[in-house]
Amino acid sequence: MRKQFIAISFLILLAIAAVSLLWPPIWWSLLVIGPMILLGFYDMLQHHHTIVRNFPIFGRGRFLMEFLRPKIYQYFIESDVDGTPINRVFRSVIYQRAKGDLDTTPFGTEFDVYRVGYEWMNHSLAARNLQESDADPRVTVGGPDCRQPYRASIFNISAMSYGALSKNAILALNGGAAQGNFGHNTGEGSISPFHLEPGGDLIWQIGTAYFGCRTPEGGFSEEHFAEKAALPSVKMIEIKLSQGAKPGHGGILPAGKNTPEIARIRDVEPHTDVISPPAHTAFSTPLEMMEFIQKLRELADGKPVGFKLCVGVRSEFIALCKAMLETGIKPDFITVDGGEGGTGAAPVEYSNSVGTPLRDGLAFVVDVLLGFDLKRDIRVIASGKIFTGFHAIRALALGADMVNSARGMMLALGCIQALECNKNVCPTGIATQNPGLTKGLVVADKRQRVAHFHSATVETVTELLTAAGLEGIQALNRSHIFRRVSMNATSRYDEIYPYPETGCLLADAPPPSLERDFHAASAHSFHPVSEAAG
Repeated sequence: MRKQFIAISFLILLAIAAVSLLWPPIWWSLLVIGPMILLGFYDMLQHHHTIVRNFPIFGRGRFLMEFLRPKIYQYFIESDVDGTPINRVFRSVIYQRAKGDLDTTPFGTEFDVYRVGYEWMNHSLAARNLQESDADPRVTVGGPDCRQPYRASIFNISAMSYGALSKNAILALNGGAAQGNFGHNTGEGSISPFHLEPGGDLIWQIGTAYFGCRTPEGGFSEEHFAEKAALPSVKMIEIKLSQGAKPGHGGILPAGKNTPEIARIRDVEPHTDVISPPAHTAFSTPLEMMEFIQKLRELADGKPVGFKLCVGVRSEFIALCKAMLETGIKPDFITVDGGEGGTGAAPVEYSNSVGTPLRDGLAFVVDVLLGFDLKRDIRVIASGKIFTGFHAIRALALGADMVNSARGMMLALGCIQALECNKNVCPTGIATQNPGLTKGLVVADKRQRVAHFHSATVETVTELLTAAGLEGIQALNRSHIFRRVSMNATSRYDEIYPYPETGCLLADAPPPSLERDFHAASAHSFHPVSEAAG
């Protein structure tokens, strides 16, 4: 193609010269043709792209196709149920509920109900009257050592920081939380003025970089923490151990999003990549972590303190529970994030292949808490692809007390799943710090949508409970959810995830599924006993 391009370029120039003898204005065509020929010769001489080098000009069409491919696929090719990471069925229902539009569906389900993995809940012939049910179910978060318990909604905004999201997105999310009376997790980027201005309830997340409560050296500052924890909007404090998007990696804020304002809030240098450490420096063992929890609770004047994790090495969580028993210190809540989670920048291997998926991780955490008889004092929050009332019901049935949603709330804001959250070019002004794009997100409109999505989802949870004949969330358990395990066989969740006997781990009698990890766990180390001894 290189030789052909040279020959064609020569012939075009020769033709222009010949025509110019009869019609001189033809020389003006060089304003277009000339730069294209020069670009072609540049393509042949550059060393970065083989396709462009071998196919001058034409090879650049590849980049255009790669840019257009996700858009063409999403709008013209994918079916309603095949889109990823969130299919159009769920995107549509979120848009409809956020806008207050009709959210019913005609002509039956589009899902293949006979595929392996299809899940459902059964209804009851003794369905309850919706008007007699609790329209706004609440969960009290706060154990025996908590002096300021929080009465939380069962459905809240999951962790997304200012930095990952724009200021207008944060204003709209928190405004929706204030309007609907539910919680808004700050993410690890600390508390910004945009979290405080609307007046919504905050769950302040403390990550490994201690943004907002950070010493100049990057360690934890008790003074700065106490100052922010005293804010009336702060209702709970969450220690982030790991997250579903990139467990074991630490947070990532690309330099393009690290504006001077964000850098000031986080106490870092602006216009630099900010990568949080993979682990905390304020503690190094499960016992030290429990002491840290107690310290934060005291500094926060008795507000609920918990932690968030994506389940990884199972013995580590059991070690945390052993540390709870040894110290007598318990977190007020535990947030379980699924390995499939994530709204921002993450290495592809971490998103695809690291961390336990939500349902498996959630069931494990609940089972271990039951085994140590700790569940009664600790609330469990589930986070990971919660888009509909059924998704919430499924998590609650596994043992969660409440659920959080991140991507669902982004869609309620108007996210179109452009998959450009990590590039600072989000077309909807949500996941960007570009002022021109952010301006397009109208806070007054979007906060209404966030509030509507929350209320509609909670209402759907209530409707599903009444359809199943259940008095409330407390009556829901694993026996109410079914999964197709083969074409002609189904299993209940309590068969797939069987409950352990309450207190069995206190008697050193773990069930076979927990036995190896139980014996490998030590309150004195995060590492398995065999590794710690070595």
